[in-house]
Formats: sequence, C-alpha cells, structure tokens
Amino acid sequence: MDTSRTTRRRLLRWGAAALPLAALGPALPSTACAAPAPGAATLRMPEESERHLRTYMAWPALTAVWGDRLDAVRGDIADVAYEISRFEPVVMLARPGQAADARYRCGRGARHAIDVIEIANDDLWIRDFGPTFVVGPGAVAGVDTNFNGWGKTGTAYAQPFANDAAAAGILLDEYGVGRIRAGFVGEGGSLETDGEGTLLATVSSLVNPNRNPGMSREQVEQAVKSALGIDKVIWVPGLAGQDITDCHIDCLARFSSPGRVILDRPGAGADRKWVAVHEETKRVLESATDARGRRLAVTELPGPDRDRIRGRGADFLSSYTNYYTANGAVIAPQFGDGRADGLAYAILQAAYPDRQVVQLAIDNIAAGGGGIHCATQSHPAVPPAA
Repeated sequence: MDTSRTTRRRLLRWGAAALPLAALGPALPSTACAAPAPGAATLRMPEESERHLRTYMAWPALTAVWGDRLDAVRGDIADVAYEISRFEPVVMLARPGQAADARYRCGRGARHAIDVIEIANDDLWIRDFGPTFVVGPGAVAGVDTNFNGWGKTGTAYAQPFANDAAAAGILLDEYGVGRIRAGFVGEGGSLETDGEGTLLATVSSLVNPNRNPGMSREQVEQAVKSALGIDKVIWVPGLAGQDITDCHIDCLARFSSPGRVILDRPGAGADRKWVAVHEETKRVLESATDARGRRLAVTELPGPDRDRIRGRGADFLSSYTNYYTANGAVIAPQFGDGRADGLAYAILQAAYPDRQVVQLAIDNIAAGGGGIHCATQSHPAVPPAA
C-alpha cells in the first residue's frame, strides 16, 4: 500500500503568480508541506532527474482515438509501467470501467507497486494533461497548465479531451497536493528545465493563438516564469501545425544536467522540415547561456534510419530524446535500427553515468506521435525544509 497517499478531498485553486512558500505553506495539506519560514524561496520546477515519489501514467481509453491499435497500445503502456516499477512506484489513471483491465495487465510490478486509480481520462499523454510539479524546501505543489487538447479543436488533429483537462485537479486532490492554476495554456511536454531556473521551450507550442490567443511572447514568458519559478527561458522556434503538439520541446532538446543539453538529430530518411528544426535549434542552443550565465554543452542524439525501423507512418515518433528519467534509471525507446539503437544507448549512458539505461520497444505508442516521456509524469520528492 502507498502510505504517502491521502484521501483528503481539498482542491486548492491559486492565481497565476508563483507563490512564495510563506504564502503557500500554511494552506497545503500536512502530507505535502511542512510550514516554511517567512521569506522562504519561491517554488521552482525541478529537473526530472531529481528524486521522485512516484510516476504517473494513464491507461489508453478510446477506440475513437486509437482504432484497432488500442489493445496493442495498452500493451506498450503496461510494458513501460513495468520497467519503471523496477525503480519507483507507478500510479496508473484509468476510467472506472477500464480499471479492472488495467489492474490485470499492470499487475506485475517488479519491485514497486503499480497502483491503478479510477480517474476518468481520454488518452495516455499524461505528461501534457497531468500536473507539472514545483517544489521548495519542505513543500510541493502541482501546476495545472489548463490543457485544451493542444489547441486542436476544429482541426484534423482534434480528439476528445474534457476528461484529460479535468484530471490534473482531480489527481492533485487525490494525493492532497496544492494546486496552482497557471496563467497560460500549455502542456508538460512543452516545458523542459534544468532545475536551476532555466527553461527550454518552443515558440510554436506556447506562443500560439491555439493556446494563448492575444498573448505576446513576453507575456507568455512572464506567465511561465511566475507559475514555475523560472528565471530565464531559452526559446527555440519549433514548427507549428505539423504535428499535434506543434513541436514540443521534449522530443527535441532535454537537459541531462544543468548546463548540458541532449539535442535530437533526425536520422536518415527524416522529413526535411524536421532537419531544419534541428539545425535552427542547434544554432540557438550553441549561442545561449542559462540562468546562471553558463554556455550550454550540446550533445546530439542521432535518430534511427527511417528505412530500418519497425514503425511506419508520418506520425511515427522515432525520437530517442523522448526518454524518461526514473529513480536510478533512464527509460528509453529502441526502434529496430540496431546501430542507431546501440548508439543511443551509449550516448544516454554517458550522459547519465549513475543510472541504468533501459531500452524497450514502444512502436504502438510511437505510431500515435508520442513516446515514453509523453506517457509519464514524475511526482518529485519534497526537498528538506530549510
């Protein structure tokens, strides 16, 4: 049993501004926060490799979204959950009518539990619709980034998202974690931080009228900084309208540690437009400095040859960069191009020398345009009180 879970039914709704711990602490449930001293630091979005309490995932729900691939996608999700459960607890959201099936198929937790909880969802991309967590000495809170289905209502990419949009608040309530409502619309996959005040983001996914109509880049940046405790945003252009996310950063560039970035490099056979995105992103990163004034060390992570992978289709995401860092592990995809799979393993192991790199096939998830990182969200451990 997960003894850290609370059934206290209190949902806290905050304004857009980031809250100093002195303001947030007394209102948070005792399971989430110890009372901080006045003048304590602002909550900040941690780097993903900081220690987790658990990983959240979501059980694929709709034939209308996945068609005849739904059962196979569920198999991939169960496999990802199993691998993560070797290193930390996993909580799987599932519709009440689908929870029994999820429990059956996820009932083989390796070392830690895979706990299925009944919260209605529409799809598996909990990175985007789930809460994005922020922490400070003795405290943790969840930022609800106002998920709106990637702004795709009325387009060919549109799919149901009402349950997903409500899930962040319900999940935070379930675990007694305070909720901060962001002053912008976005998704967890559009937000990549070093944990020291620097954020990577694409203009295409945030400064976009399908999420934040009427807001300038400066206004979006200020809202992001306020909600997540960020000091500096490094913007890369990205590419709007060519995938459902409008080019999320978590398929493109990731911090492996402060000052160090892993950059996805499209493999042979990739569409030229994504090669151009890579080239422009590389130029931006190599000339950028982080919030502490450091130049970024950029390591390229080459993608596989599109003619040598198992998966096919224009939406297939063959990005090794969409990996997930669990406690003591890096959970990464492999696509069937043996040379590229092996090189990705070596690069990730060098970038995370104290973690075990685990690669697994996720072809059914990837066929939907996402990956392991898209399908997971970490709940960070509460840092010690000051």
